[in-house]
Amino acid sequence: MNVKDVIIVGGGAAGFFAAINIAEQNQKLKVAILERGKEGLQKVKISGGGRCNVTHAEFIPSHLVLNYPRGEKEMLGPFHQFMTGDTIEWFEKRGVQLKIEEDGRMFPITDSSQTIIDCFVNEAERHHVEILYNHAVKTIKKEGSLWKIETSQGDFHSKKLLIATGSNPKIWKLLEELGHTVSQPVPSLFTFDIEDHRIKDIPGVVAQNVEIKVIGTDLFSEGPLLITHVGMSAPAILKLSAFGAIELARRNYKFEIEINFIKKSFEDCLDTLKQLKHNLAKKTIFKLAQFELPKRLWQKLVLASDLNQESRWADLNKHQLEVLASQLTQAVFQVNGKSTFKEEFVTAGGIDLKEINFKTFESKLHENLYFAGEVINVDAVTGGFNFQNAWTGAYIAAKSISK
Repeated sequence: MNVKDVIIVGGGAAGFFAAINIAEQNQKLKVAILERGKEGLQKVKISGGGRCNVTHAEFIPSHLVLNYPRGEKEMLGPFHQFMTGDTIEWFEKRGVQLKIEEDGRMFPITDSSQTIIDCFVNEAERHHVEILYNHAVKTIKKEGSLWKIETSQGDFHSKKLLIATGSNPKIWKLLEELGHTVSQPVPSLFTFDIEDHRIKDIPGVVAQNVEIKVIGTDLFSEGPLLITHVGMSAPAILKLSAFGAIELARRNYKFEIEINFIKKSFEDCLDTLKQLKHNLAKKTIFKLAQFELPKRLWQKLVLASDLNQESRWADLNKHQLEVLASQLTQAVFQVNGKSTFKEEFVTAGGIDLKEINFKTFESKLHENLYFAGEVINVDAVTGGFNFQNAWTGAYIAAKSISK
C-alpha cells in the first residue's frame, strides 16, 4: 500500500505552490503530487504569452476582490491572509524578481515563464516533494481515516488530500460522487466574434478608452478595445466576458453590444460636432480624426454615418450630425459567437463556494479534503488575478494541512 501524508491531485500552479509550502512548513510530512500529464505546469508555461503573468500590482484586498466575478465576497478574508505583496516576497525569497508593467500586470524580470517553472521544480526537489507524472486519477474514496486515490499507475492512500486540478470535468464528477455540488463550467475569458463593415479590414486598431454595455442586461465595462480579424478583444471585452460568463452562455453567445467610443454623452458629442462644423468648415471630415480616435476607426465610423470621403464639415446637416454622434457614442454591434482569449482557458464554474471553509480551504463536507485554484467556483478577469487566487488558496490550504 502506497501511503503518503499528503497527496495533491494536479501538477499545476496551485498544486506545486501548495506542495512546496506544505513540505517547507512541516518537513516530517511525505508529500506527493499526482499529475495526469507527462509534464506539469502547462498553464504557467503559456500564461501571458509565455512570460507568465504571476500576479497584479493591486495591494488592497477590498480593491483586489473587485476583479473576481465569482468569489468576490469569499476571497476577501483569504486575501487578508495571503496577498499580492506576499506573492512577490515568496518569489523574491527564492531568487525570482518580479516587475510591474504599466497596466499593473506583474511578470518575472526574465520575461520567461520558464523562470517560474524552474523555481517550482527546484523548490519541490529541495523539499523532497514526490512528483508523479502520467498518474490520471480514476476514483477518490474515503477508507476509514484515509483517502484512497486510484490512478492509472496504481493506488495511493493519504491522510490529507488537496485537489488542485483546475477546470477538470472528470475530477468534478468524482467530487460530485462525494456529495459536493459543482456549478457547471462555462467559458469566462473570451473575445467577441463580430462581422461588421465598421471594423472590417482594420485589425490591430485600438480605441484606448471606451464604454461597452450588453443590450438587455446590466453588464457594462470600460477600458481599451482592440479590433481583431474576427471581432473585438482587449480588457473592455474580456471584463464583459468574465462578469457576463453565465448570462452570455445562456444567450448562446448571440447578443448585441452598444459601444461609446469617446465616453461622452450623445448630447455633448453633438455639441462638439457642431463646433467642429463651425471651426473646420472647409476641411473634409474623413481625413482628420477627432476625439483622439485612431484614424482608421474614425474613417470607418464617418463612412458608416452615410458620409463620403469628400464630405466637408460645412456640408453636414442636422440629421448627418446626429447620425455621426450616434455612431461615436451609441454604436450597436451584433455578436455571433466567441473565441478563446489566447491560450488562457479560464472557466466560471467549480465546487460550490458554500461548501468550502475559506479560513482553511477545507471541504465543509469531508474532513482532510482541501481545494485550491480554479477547481472551486472562483475566477477573475485577465491580468494575473487567476494566479493570485491559486497562490492564496494554495498557501492557506498548505498552512492548515501542515499543522
